[in-house]
Amino acid sequence: MAEYTPMIQQYLQIKAQYKDAFLFFRLGDFYELFFEDAVKAAKELEITLTKREGGSEQPIPMCGVPYHSAEVYIAQLIEKGYKIAICEQMEDPKQAKGVVRREVVQVITPGTVMSQSMIDEKQNNFISAITPCHDETYGLATSDLSTGENYVTSVSGGIDALIHEVSAMRIKEIILPTTLSNDDKNELVKRLNIAVSYEDEINISENFQPIIEGLREEKYLHTFGRLLNYLLRTQKRSLDHLQPVEIVKQNEYMKIDFFSKRNLELVTTIRKQGKKGSLAWLLDETVTSMGSRQLVRWIERPLIDRGQIEKRQEMVHSLVEHFFQREEIRQLLKGIYDLERLAGKISFGNVNARELVQLKKSLAQIPELIRLCHELDNHYMNELIAEIPPFEPLTAKLEKALQDDPPISIKEGGIIRDGYNDKLDEYRKISINGKDWLKELELKEKQETGIKSLKIGFNRVFGYYIEVTKANLHLLPEGRYERKQTLTNAERFITPELKEMEMKILQAEESLIDLEYDLFIQLREEIKGYIPDLQLLAKKVSEIDVLQSFAFVSNDNHYVRPMFNDEKVIIQNGRHPVVEKVLDDAHYVENDIYMDDEREILLITGPNMSGKSTYMRQLALTVIMAQIGCFVPAEEASLPIFDQVFTRIGAADDLISGQSTFMVEMLETKYAIEHATKDSLILLDEIGRGTSTYDGMALAHAIIEYIHNEIGAKTLFSTHYHELTVLENELSRLKNVHVKAVEEEGRVVFLHKVLDGSADESYGIHVAQLAELPDNLIKRAQTILKELEDKNHSHENIAATNQLSLFPLEEATEKRKEDNKIVDEVASLDLLSMTPIDAMNALYQLHEKAKRAKRKR
Repeated sequence: MAEYTPMIQQYLQIKAQYKDAFLFFRLGDFYELFFEDAVKAAKELEITLTKREGGSEQPIPMCGVPYHSAEVYIAQLIEKGYKIAICEQMEDPKQAKGVVRREVVQVITPGTVMSQSMIDEKQNNFISAITPCHDETYGLATSDLSTGENYVTSVSGGIDALIHEVSAMRIKEIILPTTLSNDDKNELVKRLNIAVSYEDEINISENFQPIIEGLREEKYLHTFGRLLNYLLRTQKRSLDHLQPVEIVKQNEYMKIDFFSKRNLELVTTIRKQGKKGSLAWLLDETVTSMGSRQLVRWIERPLIDRGQIEKRQEMVHSLVEHFFQREEIRQLLKGIYDLERLAGKISFGNVNARELVQLKKSLAQIPELIRLCHELDNHYMNELIAEIPPFEPLTAKLEKALQDDPPISIKEGGIIRDGYNDKLDEYRKISINGKDWLKELELKEKQETGIKSLKIGFNRVFGYYIEVTKANLHLLPEGRYERKQTLTNAERFITPELKEMEMKILQAEESLIDLEYDLFIQLREEIKGYIPDLQLLAKKVSEIDVLQSFAFVSNDNHYVRPMFNDEKVIIQNGRHPVVEKVLDDAHYVENDIYMDDEREILLITGPNMSGKSTYMRQLALTVIMAQIGCFVPAEEASLPIFDQVFTRIGAADDLISGQSTFMVEMLETKYAIEHATKDSLILLDEIGRGTSTYDGMALAHAIIEYIHNEIGAKTLFSTHYHELTVLENELSRLKNVHVKAVEEEGRVVFLHKVLDGSADESYGIHVAQLAELPDNLIKRAQTILKELEDKNHSHENIAATNQLSLFPLEEATEKRKEDNKIVDEVASLDLLSMTPIDAMNALYQLHEKAKRAKRKR
């Protein structure tokens, strides 16, 4: 390293400590990157790669970004999963002896971003730590650094269950121990495809004991300790805003695995990976960012405690009934900013004066919000708002301290109101009076010299000056004017009088800005004491926001309050909430769903595009909406409380893991039947279609039997295998239902109505017609279909059917032979040459043969 310049040596020493991050090395007004960092960053950011002499024989690759716009570039790198170490100058270069001292002040990673430009305001930005325990159990600690939320839970069921949990939470970064087995490490990295970091320190300092007060188990303490130490090591500050750790007990919420959250499109859609078209999109009539994030958390963790669900329902009911108060509450909430993230920025020390004005405006809404909530006359709502602490002293403090419209920068003045600090007022008075004095001086100099163009000005380099054009220099009196600067067409001067006032004004303005900055920092530190109260307020406001959103959506879409029972699913005229919304004014066909102890499994048949999948999703979404406390899309609904929802709907390859559609289908089905209980809801759509007909039919048959005999969960199972409808005669708790379709003038019309009984046709070619495949292709398909229907079944096909135990092979063969004889005789008749008597005799003989064949069966 000796061949490099001292500055490059300093860079290399710091970079050695942050090998897994881009080092943004502050040089004046730029962050510079060198060596491999520069080459890679230039490519990723599409900026110019240059070179710099650094003492070695070869020039050093270099690229840089302006410090004032660095956030834009950092956001791009974070989006790609990289980490950035911010290295700042820790002393004034003018006063430094030798190389300016530099230190890394923060490491920004995908899971620790705080800047608003890098975070979706309506989503949490979670980072998690993992600790392997015994019996294939893992401790999982999760934090959102921007809001201070902290959670711990345990995940049993091995690495697959852990990956499901992490995927479902949309975590941005995971923290692993270096001792984690290579198998687990490789599986996590391969299947999660998110940023991975490592931390082995698990001890929690005394400062954080209050937030872990409820943690007793070692797996929780170790896992949260790992996460906390990683946050402290990367953020290099106190993190006073971290909230008490909440233990998430899996048995207190409805479990919805990653597959099901994706298939039901709870938060994002499958095709476009966006919010529009998801359940969260439909239900999100929140008006605060906090409320929107809370809504997503509720959707992903529905309740299973009936009392807690009904408590939410009662509050939603009150908000539905009190229209005017609800509308006023909505308007008040619009004036409340993101209190959770404001508290985080206050703790982090990067909040500005404008954001504290946002805090002041938010707090000003709270008394009226409390009053309106009391007007709802709801016991549970009164309990909720009773926990909101008073903020009048803080509101008054902020009102007295801050200007109404301060600048973004906190180092340029213009932040603090007059009357807040006597010394500040004195400096401000000198500054203002000094400027008035300058105007008077300019007028006086014009009068004494007779130079009308004379002016007094200021610049940062030369300070205050009197400017006189060269044409008027001869009018200046000798001795009093001291030349300060020469311009092309003018000269600038200073006088003893102006020099004295300059010193007073500049000292006052410099002191004014310094004092304003100090007062702001003091105010910010004082507000830190309110952070726990602000976080509690944020939680209450977000709950009120979600509840009013439920009321708004329920009222707007004519939803009803669901009732709960122990065993029956009773839905009258139910609708799919999202499809109904997307159709807008188009008529949505409503459907009933009835399930009880004798109708635990509904086997759904019907053509593609008829609405089988919609019918299945409709039930799942209705159940989830009910268990988060929202009203549901139906005329009447009474439901049991489900502990889990499992779905296998839609086809998707898992290209990252190299798994085909059929393999994904089998894995999702496996996960459902391994984890479901009798209190679960299972939705399986077209199981077995990814393999050969008879393989698929055999699997579907066996899966239905297994659910019926081994699990006993309420299940919707849609299929194209009409042969499976005979299971209604074999399985006591299975019933056939079908989606009605009719054929009119050669075209199929989907009625989208679900009725009891099985469907008679699949209408596959008709669906192809609707998709507007070429006419000649459709006609050829119809011809081939008729030929296949007319042909004898091969022994192979019969054997495969026998494999399904639908009927024995020999019996099937004999029946087919007898049927074929009758068919052949009918085909051989020459009807045009037969007399009426001949035709009657032939018909009689065929009739007798048919009766004999029927008796044999």
